[in-house]
Amino acid sequence: MRLARRLWPGSVRARATLGATAVVAIALAAASFALLGILHSNLQRSANDAATQQADTVGRLATQGKLPDLLPLAHGADFIQVVDAEGRVVAASQNLTGRPAVGHLRPHDGELRATWSGKPFHDEHRQRIVAVTAQTPTGKVTVYAGTSLRDADQADGITEVALGIGTPLLLATVALVTWWVTGRALRPVEAIRSEVAEITGHALHRRVPVPDAQDEVARLARTMNATLDRLEDAVVRQRRFIADASHELRSPITVLRTQLEVALAHPDPALWPDLVSEVLEDTVRLQDLAADLLLLARLDAAEPVESGPLDLADLCRTALAARHGDRIPVGMRLEPGITVEGSHGRLTRLLTNLLDNAQRHADEHIELALHTDAATGTAVLEVTDDGPGIPDADRDRVFERFTRLDDARSRDLGGAGLGLAIARDIATHHHGTLTAEPHPRGARIVARFPLSPPGAEMP
Repeated sequence: MRLARRLWPGSVRARATLGATAVVAIALAAASFALLGILHSNLQRSANDAATQQADTVGRLATQGKLPDLLPLAHGADFIQVVDAEGRVVAASQNLTGRPAVGHLRPHDGELRATWSGKPFHDEHRQRIVAVTAQTPTGKVTVYAGTSLRDADQADGITEVALGIGTPLLLATVALVTWWVTGRALRPVEAIRSEVAEITGHALHRRVPVPDAQDEVARLARTMNATLDRLEDAVVRQRRFIADASHELRSPITVLRTQLEVALAHPDPALWPDLVSEVLEDTVRLQDLAADLLLLARLDAAEPVESGPLDLADLCRTALAARHGDRIPVGMRLEPGITVEGSHGRLTRLLTNLLDNAQRHADEHIELALHTDAATGTAVLEVTDDGPGIPDADRDRVFERFTRLDDARSRDLGGAGLGLAIARDIATHHHGTLTAEPHPRGARIVARFPLSPPGAEMP
């Protein structure tokens, strides 16, 4: 087994060439044996038919008592001889005049004809001989007719030589053509391999060459380029995320350091309560930012979370009941009995982020609505406010990480621009969507989730 593995060619090109050549060799061998067999059989049958016809003709003459001493040869016959029961030559063709009787093979009792191949006269070439018995007025005789197998033997020999020379040449041609065609077919693969080997984390802009032919290799190249596009986009997003996260973390850390330096420079106990309050506020902001970054990392890693059927109306009521100190009361229009598959903690976080965003921008009114869309089979969760709204051009950008449409105001309110980004990632992980849609006044954020299949049991 190890020896076979060592001898087995390692390259695809060599294996394809070996396989194609082996298949053609087997096919040629089978066809050659079949051709030789059919050719030999046909030539033997032709010789046998000619001898049989000549022997039958002479046999009829013998039966009628019209047998001449010198027998004429018909076309295709090589010799003819008539021998009586005592082994004496009664009649023969001219080329056997004076020759002894063939006589070493006769039909058995009850048989009219016997056939064999051989050299009846050892100085001659092979013959196809037919022996026929006939009853004459003077007694029983045996008619021997022979047909030369010279042409059949020569045809067999020529065919064997031709196959012996032509088969290796054809196999060599098949091997060379397969090697050349396979090499041309695999040339783009080698170009793709070479290009991929040069792609590193600092050269993600490079792409593999796409062959002109619309074949499997071209589709492979396009698929690899699409994968490289996604990889480059993911790396760019990651680098931008790291830069933005560093920037966001640097601001509260800088403020904390400044406040602590002021406290050390002015050790006045009367100032400590205000300083501690400010430090605590910035610490909470830093803690919330760290928690958001950790959640984003887990969402990007697609960590599995416990999920099951959830009643969205109950989830909304529970989330609202846990909120304290909201600036604006939240109105509710919740359709009962809407069940989706998901994580209770993640969907609560999604709703909390949407409500926090509305609280930052609303003037006087926030509404939470829940209903189903029968046309799409989805649960629709909407949070609307009467704030400044979201411009049409920014409806997708607001879901990007660290995006603030009003940067100064968001920083004052403690926002890092991650709330809506986290909410959209959560919706995506639940096979849903989160979009900003038109609203007469203010913003309207809509989340859609697939409904649970009928019969799903609540935990």
